[in-house]
Amino acid sequence: MTFKTKANQIAKSSHNQPQYRHYRKYVLIVLTLSLIIIACTNSSKLKLSSVTHSPTDNTVLKIWWDKGFTVDEDEAIQQLVSNWEKQTGNKVKLSFYIGDELPQKARRFIQVGNPPDIMMSSGAERVLNPYLAWKGKLADVTNVIEPVKNLYPEYALQAVNYYNNAAKKRSYYAVPINQSTVHIFYWRDLLEQIGRSEKDIPKDWDGFWEFWKQVQNNLRAKQQKQDIYGLGFPFSTGASDTYIFFEHILEAYDVQILDSKGKLLIDNQKVRQKIVQALDWYAKFYQQGYVPPDALNWLNPDNNRSLLNRLVVMTPNNTLSIPCSVRQDPNTYRHKLGILKFPNKPNGKPMRYILTLRQAVLFADSQQQKKALDFLAYLIQSEVIDKYLKAAGGCNLPIIKTLWQDPFWKDPTDPHVSTAIKTVTEGSTRLFSYVQNPAYSVVLEENIWGKALNRIIEDKISPEQATNEAIKQIKQIFAQW
Repeated sequence: MTFKTKANQIAKSSHNQPQYRHYRKYVLIVLTLSLIIIACTNSSKLKLSSVTHSPTDNTVLKIWWDKGFTVDEDEAIQQLVSNWEKQTGNKVKLSFYIGDELPQKARRFIQVGNPPDIMMSSGAERVLNPYLAWKGKLADVTNVIEPVKNLYPEYALQAVNYYNNAAKKRSYYAVPINQSTVHIFYWRDLLEQIGRSEKDIPKDWDGFWEFWKQVQNNLRAKQQKQDIYGLGFPFSTGASDTYIFFEHILEAYDVQILDSKGKLLIDNQKVRQKIVQALDWYAKFYQQGYVPPDALNWLNPDNNRSLLNRLVVMTPNNTLSIPCSVRQDPNTYRHKLGILKFPNKPNGKPMRYILTLRQAVLFADSQQQKKALDFLAYLIQSEVIDKYLKAAGGCNLPIIKTLWQDPFWKDPTDPHVSTAIKTVTEGSTRLFSYVQNPAYSVVLEENIWGKALNRIIEDKISPEQATNEAIKQIKQIFAQW
């Protein structure tokens, strides 16, 4: 059973608890104790290390790593670490943390001068690493990157080439591990219930999104159920999924927040008007009832859960975590669950995708610099990183160019992996705007776009007013850098 599946079951149990209020008292007690046991068991699994060396042992290399979407991901990095230990004789303390817990924990430990040696955290590349590099909290890993520099595409090198304001220099302060971008996942069999299929989905911008509204209407009429929604758009300020997807909407409307030198362009009236248009477009799906009401409170796993529980017909997602969670069911993976690219932009041009490049960093305060650099150099060897990503189930895509032609990633019978690798290697792409200016990482961390959407929906302000507030907040953030 995968981690996602367990999470889904717990979510279902929690969601359905109110209907048991009138059961006998002992049943409620049993259910409560069961949930506590499950929660404690999962929590312990999330934080268990693959190696049980004492964390206070100064000879042990401490690595903090993202909890994977599946058990396969965790076991893959555990095996990689174990192989390195056997080759070198070094010892590792590998710890897993979930979601936003890892960046927050890293901040606390940095403040007291006791960070791990190495960290790989999903989302840190957008909201934490640029800041830490700016503050001089990351170690220079140029000696790791340079020997294999020619294996990476230029954008991967650009993504980890941060400016260190303390040292007044730009250098490599992170090591690229994998990459991903937003795709749209949907249920083919739900479309079949109303006599529709993928060939019916329009490729133009307005027609594409209108199609899912019609699907919701038709499914509700056929099933006589009012709890299925056409669109799984995230809206909360607590989910990075919200700003990741909305950044793609800004891209679709050709909104340029920064110029090539990292200077703000949001005082430009045309830029401002496009932001208004994008916010209005996004908010209306919620206002018109085509998005689940609780999307205002979703955390990052919740759009996955909503799709997997068939509460929504489609949802955008920034990784292949959704198909990875059903990989063990071949019929669902290959036939029932579909994957789509974005439609063409409103101006008719192909969509440009924003890439997420997950990165491992070495902290400047690490007491194990030599061992950490040796581990990172081992990690990004082509055969090592390829074996790791495959063993992890293909949930994230390789960055090293020579791996892109591997049959595993190009297999046309695997609709999810083959579509995703083609998008990131052959399509039009760019990086998040923190590359132009690290101050933009704070804009993302504070989820300025999520806050603007919430103001429109919950506080009933106009998209124009929400845009003005967002612009003001962004300018205040940039003024501090």
